[in-house]
Amino acid sequence: MKLMRRQFLQLSAGAAFAPVLATAASAQTYPTRPVRVIVPYAAAGPTDILARLIAQKLSDHLGKAFYVENIGGAGGNIGIGQGARAAPDGYTVLVVPPNIVVNPAMYDTVPYDPYKDFDPVTIAVTSPTVLTVHPSLAVRTVKDLVALIKSGPAKYSFASPGTGTPPHLIGEHFRLSLGLDLVHVPFNSAGLAVGSTLAGHTPIAFTSLPPAVPQINEGKLRALAVTSKLRSQALPEVPSMAEAGYPDVEGEGWFAFIVPAGAPKEITTLLHREIVKIIALPDIMEKMATLGFVAVGNTPDEAAALFRTEGAKWAKVIREAGIKTQ
Repeated sequence: MKLMRRQFLQLSAGAAFAPVLATAASAQTYPTRPVRVIVPYAAAGPTDILARLIAQKLSDHLGKAFYVENIGGAGGNIGIGQGARAAPDGYTVLVVPPNIVVNPAMYDTVPYDPYKDFDPVTIAVTSPTVLTVHPSLAVRTVKDLVALIKSGPAKYSFASPGTGTPPHLIGEHFRLSLGLDLVHVPFNSAGLAVGSTLAGHTPIAFTSLPPAVPQINEGKLRALAVTSKLRSQALPEVPSMAEAGYPDVEGEGWFAFIVPAGAPKEITTLLHREIVKIIALPDIMEKMATLGFVAVGNTPDEAAALFRTEGAKWAKVIREAGIKTQ
């Protein structure tokens, strides 16, 4: 009897450890097949550009294709929802901006829970927003602009890449915190928002850096401030909002790599390690700098904490501004 019981315990122990051993083995051999990288937006936007830049290097480093799949629509909700329903095996990765935590406050329903349905891998990069004006406006500083807006209530408008995007929410934060009568005009991309300000239709714009920097350097737009804590390397002469006298008006875009909740921790750790290595490569650093990206590469726990902080911060702005979309 004792022998049979001992054999039973040995078999039971082996069965209990089998999943652990299988997980460890899968992490050592990962990936054994191509990995889907979901970008929940159309091609050629900043999320897509970053995803393709990193995916190519992951393919090179890990020996299997990391291929980008663009699943746009509903402000990112469709692609993020598909990612939430994917198998948590490490073979689906998503690249997402702050909309993942913003959309639940802005839409009546979203097909995912940003905190329960995903495990963050890392916030790979941040991307400052820049406040620009048409050169015809007689302003040189943010204080000049605030005084001008206050002198003509309901006269001025600002362009953004779209409702609920980080530049839009930062613009609303600017408007609310300073009590400004300023109308928001959303566009479908940062390029279109910049184009409207270049044409003088919307004399003020909050946009990401990439489409604005060339116009600023050519003198076609005047940059008043970036909304990050520090100045941007892409625009070293442009002050931060804090330097301009408005330290409370702060915010920036960020781009996170995430996986469906429950993916093997060993695989998440591997992905984190590789992505952090990639964004530190000189050629990648150079490309990111020209695009206005700043490398971060924080830990999964730090990324998860930022998700919750950002979600609460922008939900408050959305409520106070009365922003809602269907």
